[in-house]
Amino acid sequence: MPTPFTIAGIPLPLQGAYAPGSDGTNPGSFARRADIGGPWAFSSPDTPGMPAPSQKTAWDFMPPDWKQRADGRWEPPAGFVPVTQLEHARLGIITPEMRRVAEREGHLTPEQVRDEVAAGRMIIPANRHHLAGKLDPMAIGRATRTKINANLGASPVSSGTQEEVEKMRWAVRWGADTVMDLSTGGDLNACRRAILRESTVPVGTVPIYSMILGRKIEDLDEQAILDELRNQAEQGVDYFTIHAGVRQAHLPLVQRRLIGIVSRGGSLLAKWMLHHGRENPMYEIFDAICDLMRTYDVSFSLGDGLRPGGLADASDEAQLRELETLGELTERAWRKGCQVMVEGPGHVPFDQIEFNMKLQRRICHGAPFYVLGPLVTDIFPGYDHITSCIGATAAAYHGASMLCYVTPKEHVGLPKKDDVKQACIAYKIAAHAADVALGIPGSRRQDDELTKARAALHWERQFELSFDSDTARAFHDEDLDVDTDFCAMCGHDWCSVRISKEIQEFASGKAEGFERGAARRSAALTPEQQEILARRGNLTPEELHRLATKTRKAVGADQGKGVCHSDVSHAEQARILQERLVHLPVVRG
Repeated sequence: MPTPFTIAGIPLPLQGAYAPGSDGTNPGSFARRADIGGPWAFSSPDTPGMPAPSQKTAWDFMPPDWKQRADGRWEPPAGFVPVTQLEHARLGIITPEMRRVAEREGHLTPEQVRDEVAAGRMIIPANRHHLAGKLDPMAIGRATRTKINANLGASPVSSGTQEEVEKMRWAVRWGADTVMDLSTGGDLNACRRAILRESTVPVGTVPIYSMILGRKIEDLDEQAILDELRNQAEQGVDYFTIHAGVRQAHLPLVQRRLIGIVSRGGSLLAKWMLHHGRENPMYEIFDAICDLMRTYDVSFSLGDGLRPGGLADASDEAQLRELETLGELTERAWRKGCQVMVEGPGHVPFDQIEFNMKLQRRICHGAPFYVLGPLVTDIFPGYDHITSCIGATAAAYHGASMLCYVTPKEHVGLPKKDDVKQACIAYKIAAHAADVALGIPGSRRQDDELTKARAALHWERQFELSFDSDTARAFHDEDLDVDTDFCAMCGHDWCSVRISKEIQEFASGKAEGFERGAARRSAALTPEQQEILARRGNLTPEELHRLATKTRKAVGADQGKGVCHSDVSHAEQARILQERLVHLPVVRG
């Protein structure tokens, strides 16, 4: 790590966090020193006035029939058989799923994973039926890397089972750590079974959608709730969104909102309560729900049915009173041996995100926080993957463990395949940026490797290290389909990176193993790269055809694109200058 220094007499605000990269001159993360095994885990420094973490954990909410021994360890009743990951962790058992999580995370040991699960600060959503299939276990918690979720599901007016299975595969291809099937149309059971059969990542659902299929919400009863939960648990669903935190007493607090209740589950249960004049049935039978979910080790995702649907309603009393109830339900679920994460807002102004994250950490005793966005502005429909990933970055830095993606079509329609990709990438950016800022070990390794490749103007290595290699290569070749020591942004004479390489006092571009080698024409574009350029609509059909058909064997120097506007204005002159500068070989058959 570089030696700390001061600037204008001001020391750098290093808090003791791990410096996530080993090379370069960056002094390291400004985040708080890591506290794995304690309430802070990886966390941001607190702005004055923020709630401190709870000093309680799941260990403070043990089943009443467990006894604590003199040595501090807990002993279950005679004949007890652990079922959930939480129960195994409480007994000191490291499960195969915990070992797999440690292997995937890289910076955690199996013992640390076990202890975080036992404390309730981490969950491993892994239904035993899905484990028997293709599920590859993962974990959600602030000691792990930040995770992202992709929402899928057929609607009554669009899509179907096969399309949603393909979206699931596509979401996983672009980095989704979990998926949620939110289908409200078509054959819900068939769609859910198909997704679970093919998914390697945990699958979550909002079971109330299926509970009201073929009936009015007013006709929902306790038996129908339990029957549908059992049905989905048997199918292998790994986590359920249960909107048990919406209480009858909260409903008057919604009346002054601009947009009321935007959660589908929350609005349905509010209608039920107003019709019957009774408490939320999910709240009333919560213990029975816990017993059922424990049997299959289905994790809770305690739903935020009163989340704000616009900036004007953020951090209001209705939202925060529900959060208090979610804290109570977290404690009750832990007593039943169930794994818990808590869902959060929604639409939140940027200045209020830290408070929301740290209030949940306090009220819910460090249970993982799973947030939608949050969106930091409301006036950009069609771009809400951007408005929300800005808030998601802040949320993850300040304490959220998993980010639910928002697609460009969030407020206007059902997302299609490319919307899923755009949302996944936006949220991978948010999650990764937060992990680097928090100083999670190894989180910046790939960034530093790409910087070395960029310094060396080693294009192939840059694309190899890029999250979306196809788009990076296609965008490069759109302007200049030659891997040389400059790009079309600046051209040869103005390229600062190339000039820095020529200044011997600098080390730019000299990292071992990143030497660029001779300039050469890039390989033929793949079909995926051709499609990326076609969608952009910036090239003429003739230009697209030439890029789509070039190959190493057929392309000679006289076919090169090589127009570099910063050097010369005439295309033919640019081509000649480029060839003279980079000594392009003509590839022979």
